[in-house]
Amino acid sequence: MPAHATDRYFMADGARLRYRDEGIGPAVLLVHGWALDLEMWDGLGGALREEFRVIRLDRRGFGRSSGRPALERDAADLAALWRHLALAEVALLGMSQGARAVLRLAMCADRTISCLVLDGPPDLDRGAVSDQDASYGDVPLGRYRALVRTAGMSAVRREWAMHPLMRLRTVEPDAHRLLHAMLRRYPGNDLLEGAAEAGPADHPVRPEAIATPALVITGEHDLPSRVKAADDLARRLPAADRAVIPSAGHLSNLDNPIAYHNRVRAFLRRHTSAPV
Repeated sequence: MPAHATDRYFMADGARLRYRDEGIGPAVLLVHGWALDLEMWDGLGGALREEFRVIRLDRRGFGRSSGRPALERDAADLAALWRHLALAEVALLGMSQGARAVLRLAMCADRTISCLVLDGPPDLDRGAVSDQDASYGDVPLGRYRALVRTAGMSAVRREWAMHPLMRLRTVEPDAHRLLHAMLRRYPGNDLLEGAAEAGPADHPVRPEAIATPALVITGEHDLPSRVKAADDLARRLPAADRAVIPSAGHLSNLDNPIAYHNRVRAFLRRHTSAPV
């Protein structure tokens, strides 16, 4: 672990959540996707921390955070971290499943969000993933729940590592080691116990109601379903830019980090008070 990146923890609704907080400047909160954790942002944190305060956390039930994974609690956990750190304003970056949490928070936040970055978002109108989503390139949670009962978490991790959403196009060994380490840390609580049910406060995301400046990203070689979802989301958001990271798949920040970092940094510079 780099010397500058220190694990910290805070309590939110009965869960102990891991986060890291580094750098000085406008706050940027990074939110990872399914089966990943905050360490996917090691490179981006290093690229931004000279200009921005970079905050990232393990979502509830992922990485080293405790608790039962729950999509409808993610936005509340992000808001709790926001309050815990007494942030006046924040930019939000959500990757894949994390984009749902970021959009939900943007709809209900009672504080200022400077801008949004939505990386590889799923189809928001499809709702929860299921076995039927496999043909659309999404996460077949139903199959993985069955597999963990019959063959254990090691089998799930091996199969998920071969899924198109997890395949790296880069040959850079550090990127492969990082992804492998994150998948090893994935505890599978949502498969073993089932994700918590959505409560009455859980509402569909309405992008048309989010006027915050947004950047919607996909990799050049992301799955067609994710490219379509990103195109649709960019059209529905009132103030959205669309970006494609060349030579990259779904994990575009790992496949082509220089292009990814430059695109995100330029967008944040335009929409926060960071010095140019």
